[in-house]
Amino acid sequence: MTTATFAAPIKNAEYLPARMINEAVYCPRLFYLMHVEGLFQRNRFTADGDVVHRRVDARVDPLALIDLVDGQETTDEETDSPEREIDPAAQPVPVHARSVTLASDELGVIAKLDLVEATGNLATPVDYKRGRPRRGVDGQIGAWPPERVQICLQALVLRENGFQCDRGILYFNETRQRVEIEIDDALIQLTRQAVDQARHVRELPMPPPPLVDSPKCPHCSLSSICLPDETNRCSNRNPNRDAATRLPTTARDEQRPLYLTTQGLYVGKKSEVLQVKQEGKLLQEVRLRELNQVNLFGNIQLSTQAIQTLCALEVPMVMFSRRGYFHGMLQGTGLKNILLRREQFRLADDPARCLAIAKLLIEGKIRNCRVLLMRNHISPPTEIISELKRIAARLHNVTRADQLLGVEGTAARLYFGAFSGMLKPGDAPADPDAAIAAPPRWSFDFNGRNRRPPRDAINAMLSLAYSLLAKDLTVVAAAVGLDPYLGFYHLPRPGRPALALDLMEPFRPLIAESVVLSAVNNRMLTPEHFVPGGRGVFLSDSGRKAFFHAYELRMDQLVTHPLFEYRVSYRRLLEIQTRLMAQMVRGEIETFPVFVTR
Repeated sequence: MTTATFAAPIKNAEYLPARMINEAVYCPRLFYLMHVEGLFQRNRFTADGDVVHRRVDARVDPLALIDLVDGQETTDEETDSPEREIDPAAQPVPVHARSVTLASDELGVIAKLDLVEATGNLATPVDYKRGRPRRGVDGQIGAWPPERVQICLQALVLRENGFQCDRGILYFNETRQRVEIEIDDALIQLTRQAVDQARHVRELPMPPPPLVDSPKCPHCSLSSICLPDETNRCSNRNPNRDAATRLPTTARDEQRPLYLTTQGLYVGKKSEVLQVKQEGKLLQEVRLRELNQVNLFGNIQLSTQAIQTLCALEVPMVMFSRRGYFHGMLQGTGLKNILLRREQFRLADDPARCLAIAKLLIEGKIRNCRVLLMRNHISPPTEIISELKRIAARLHNVTRADQLLGVEGTAARLYFGAFSGMLKPGDAPADPDAAIAAPPRWSFDFNGRNRRPPRDAINAMLSLAYSLLAKDLTVVAAAVGLDPYLGFYHLPRPGRPALALDLMEPFRPLIAESVVLSAVNNRMLTPEHFVPGGRGVFLSDSGRKAFFHAYELRMDQLVTHPLFEYRVSYRRLLEIQTRLMAQMVRGEIETFPVFVTR
């Protein structure tokens, strides 16, 4: 009887999964993102692959490894028996073992084999593939290099565990075809080189550069994380300066936030939905797969089952006070890789680089404020618009952080001094169906920015809009792998997401203040939606719901990126800009491309 050494799933951190070697040959950057940074994202291709492997993974025999070694045919009764007697004189019979995990100490590789067809000591690995085989110029079917390397690794692992293996088989599910791969010296050498290269890439301080204009990128599930065309454009790696930047993902996020504001609600889980109840009565059911965040305002309870499921699905739960103060969020363990955050902390300790980043952000904010005035003011104030342009142009002369704060304050005073000219409560609504009420004349007055508490309706809406935007950027920053509480412009304070506040500076006029203008000018909110509270003014329950609707309409609106020239929603844009910030932090691009609208 032949003996073999079987390894348990990866206990030795030095083992490289054979599937990751496949990715390293396909794209070294993809290997780094998946194996080193632990990133994964589903698309239709990964979903198809899951379906193909479901049959394999569902038919795992706990005695399959013993059958492989012994070459014995197993009956159902023998499988159920805790102990089996093996006849050493029996002739080898074919054995099919599914979902077999074996390791090679020599290569430092661990492989999960979809299927092993064995007769005695002769074994053949069969690897299932989702698509179709490669077709050569002569019409013959074959395999791509990553597929050849992966099946070769499986063969080498079988050899090290005592089997004879001279060939492997790739089964392509789409065409129902089997492609036989001969394990020759040339393929073995290529495979060993791929393993060495993967180990080298794994030790790099940052991901390798993206592929340039590669046809692989649009089908990659991590394209929206990798941002290959955007990274190459910002780092001038693409020699074709006129090449179009391909949209890395869908223009809009197919998932939506859930806002819960009614006090006393209870949220539980049943099957694949969240159930929202009040006093035991079911009010609403929401599919879990359709959510990207759950926002809780005030006294709202979540069951343990709902919390566990949302954490497993990586859907953050965001906590607000009843009046909209952002307390924080609850989420799963998040990224398992610390490299990006380590670089973020190093960068935050460099005052010169922090000041350079802060100047870019504030310049973008001032320019966007200027554009908003030119687009929406009843009579655009020429002097203020010209002064804002001069202030933005002079920011490069700022040499200290306190100077930058003074320049930002001056620009904000000019901007908010003209803000009331963009409020047009007497105009007819653009969408009459969206108007809750249409009084002959509204009394929304704005005489300057005030807060804590806001003392008029406009400031109440501005404060809530800033809170929602800070929440969204906190969620995105954490998802990208950055620490939301360590920024480069805003100083860290307990409970303040400084990086989220940094990132939101250019988007304050484009999102938060634009939402307020839309809500007022389209009559989505009226003075009746506000209630006094002490020295302040706050939105009522119905007012908050109407404002959330206005906010989500803005976040879902498409906008053209001035650098990449594709159209995405503002919610998708926040993710793209945050990922570009992450790439700047780890040194993939030199300068952060701040979003400035035209």
